[in-house]
Amino acid sequence: MSIKGKKIAIPTLIVGIALGTGGLFGPISYAADSLEEREKALLAREKALEERERKLKMNKGASKSHIFSEMDDVLPTAKAGQCFAKVLVPATYKNVEEKIVVQEAGQKIDIIPAKYEMVKDRVMIKDAAEKVIEVPAIYQKVTEKVLIQPAQKVWRKNANAKSRLAPADWINAAITSGVPKDATLGSCYEEVHRPPLFETVEEKVLQREAGKRIEVTAAKFEWVEKKVLVKEESEKIVDVPAVYQTKEEKVLERAAYTTWKKGRGPIERIDNSTGDIMCLIEVPAKYKTLKKQVLVSAATTKRVKIPAEYKTIKVRKIVTPAQEKVIEIPAKYQIVKKQVKKKDELVAWRPKNTVGEGSPTGKMICRTEIPAKHKTITKEVVKTPTTTKKVVIPAEFKDVKVKKLVSAAREVKIEIPAKYQTITKRVKTTEEKLAWRSVLCETNTSKGLVIEIQKALEKAGFNPGPIDGAMGYQTQVAINEFQKKKGFERGGLTLRTLDALGVKVGN
Repeated sequence: MSIKGKKIAIPTLIVGIALGTGGLFGPISYAADSLEEREKALLAREKALEERERKLKMNKGASKSHIFSEMDDVLPTAKAGQCFAKVLVPATYKNVEEKIVVQEAGQKIDIIPAKYEMVKDRVMIKDAAEKVIEVPAIYQKVTEKVLIQPAQKVWRKNANAKSRLAPADWINAAITSGVPKDATLGSCYEEVHRPPLFETVEEKVLQREAGKRIEVTAAKFEWVEKKVLVKEESEKIVDVPAVYQTKEEKVLERAAYTTWKKGRGPIERIDNSTGDIMCLIEVPAKYKTLKKQVLVSAATTKRVKIPAEYKTIKVRKIVTPAQEKVIEIPAKYQIVKKQVKKKDELVAWRPKNTVGEGSPTGKMICRTEIPAKHKTITKEVVKTPTTTKKVVIPAEFKDVKVKKLVSAAREVKIEIPAKYQTITKRVKTTEEKLAWRSVLCETNTSKGLVIEIQKALEKAGFNPGPIDGAMGYQTQVAINEFQKKKGFERGGLTLRTLDALGVKVGN
């Protein structure tokens, strides 16, 4: 029989598996009923190992991208040595331009005067006429508030609008405990704790079970001589033990595999209010050296006859048989006191200043609002549109040359277009959330790499403290400030942050 090109003796493999190397399908018993059943079990194990190897190859050929789907809340396919952390992805915004009216459209009226000509006549020299006078439009200035950034609802550590935002784990624990996600503005909730409650109860415990005592009256005998068979003829079976030889064999106790392990240390976690750290590590195969006894000759037996034996002896003949008397002994009990849990430990969130079980732990979240931002603009609107009024001019008479009307005065309306102003306002495009990101951790960092990061932070204008290759508090603060300025994910030293700093990993 062979697995992956390696020849393995069937009895040897079965012994190794029976000793705790069952792998994927548990131990295979050494006491199989037949060789055929053993071969079937080994064939099933071989197929399982081939499937495991195929999956490992698929994992090794998986994508090396540092950024993966933000909609997926499970750990991605990764190579051994990579670490991932749940980090805070900030909300994103974009600037939107909006065109608003600062002066409405209107009209302008031009007056074209009447035309006359001179004629010789001793009659009326000027007809009666009308004069059209323009009454200009009247404008007034008005102010208008334009929204440039909408209001946001957030959770803070107290009701003060300037207090710090509540950590994500506090918010998640409160919502899990029943606090509404969209609570009323100004409402506050506090965490309460109550230890488990116990009470003392009495219990009747059996100290000694009921029993019986037997009083025996001995039998009475007399002595007589008698030849008796003291030992019948018989056969004795003598064991011939098996002969064994000790051999050693190295067997696979556990195959190599990869597994996710929780990360630790200041390199992997910068902001404790964000998610967990997970690192994919490779665990090597484990072998065990077994000593086993190999049968040289099987155990057997042989029969030896033993002759009967006789003897003249004095025998004791029973005159009065023994007698027994059974006496009942009652059970014995005792009363014991013990502590019984009456109520489990309580950890919950409830509205502040409400009466209930538990004492406040000091954690509190309050629903507050970051007010919207507006911009006040001034614009002119038409209060009274442009009009005209007519003034009557009476006719004139004189014995002179007269001025005769050729064309009457008229008005021409000219459209005045509206005036606009373009303003820019900030609009949120995505909400902040927690997502998995590839981060720097103990398995892929070094003192030299940390020095590069500190130098890059100093060059970018962020003070990392001493350039000593240690991921100290000042270096962590500088990384967090750099991520805030860039709008990156916070809560771990992500590879996106390293790319922005110009630091390469694995060179």
